[in-house]
Amino acid sequence: MRRIEQLMSLSGKTSIITGGTGHIGAAMAEALAEAGSTVMLVDRQAAQLESTAQGIRSRTQARVETFELELADEPAVRALPERVVQLCGGLDVLVNCAAFVGTSQLEGWAVPFEQQKTPAWRAAFEVNVTSVFELVQAALPWLKHTGKGSVINIASLYGVVGPDWRLYEGTSMGNPAAYGASKGALIQLTNWLATTLAPHVRVNTISPGGVWRNQPDVFTQRYIERTPLGRMATEEDFKGAALFLASDLSAYVTGQNIVVDGGWCAW
Repeated sequence: MRRIEQLMSLSGKTSIITGGTGHIGAAMAEALAEAGSTVMLVDRQAAQLESTAQGIRSRTQARVETFELELADEPAVRALPERVVQLCGGLDVLVNCAAFVGTSQLEGWAVPFEQQKTPAWRAAFEVNVTSVFELVQAALPWLKHTGKGSVINIASLYGVVGPDWRLYEGTSMGNPAAYGASKGALIQLTNWLATTLAPHVRVNTISPGGVWRNQPDVFTQRYIERTPLGRMATEEDFKGAALFLASDLSAYVTGQNIVVDGGWCAW
């Protein structure tokens, strides 16, 4: 029987993390690097990519590579896994963490439902669902090769439950239909892939709850009062779930959605 440190080790493995410069993506990348994985950070902005990679390298001494990619560019998305294999020698773990979250300035996004626009809806699904479909499909030959590939899709609390609109009263924040619908679709895509790609590839989801991002005080206080653990999440709260699903700690786990929400969904 292997020891726990052997089960969690990612030594000799290569992991792709899309959305690698985001707060959650960078934390997950660092967790996998700490466990010994070579990490390929993927995101849209080259300067932020290198800065994030350098920080992870300095703290972990792991090999961290970067790749600039626009997830709406299907040919580039489909070419990514082969590029990673050519550079790093293999592909074992794929973390789909990139997300379209929009901004209050995006037309037809953070507005009442009657004013939400189809172009914003399509943009959310393009990144949050379609790019995952394309990337998993392109990465499959290498993920299957070892018989132990792992895909981790990052969804959201709002792919599981609807929003509590009382949180948003008196703020400029919103919770568009496209965000929750696309994250719910991602959870179902995980289920479909898990049964289809087994037994050679495991596919699971992590659904984060609210992460503190300097939101208005009134929103933060309402959220904390609504959460059994009495706080919003930090990036560090997602490192354990990522390592669990990437490693042999979860060798008999597939098709699951791990909701990391401080107990929000337990009410």
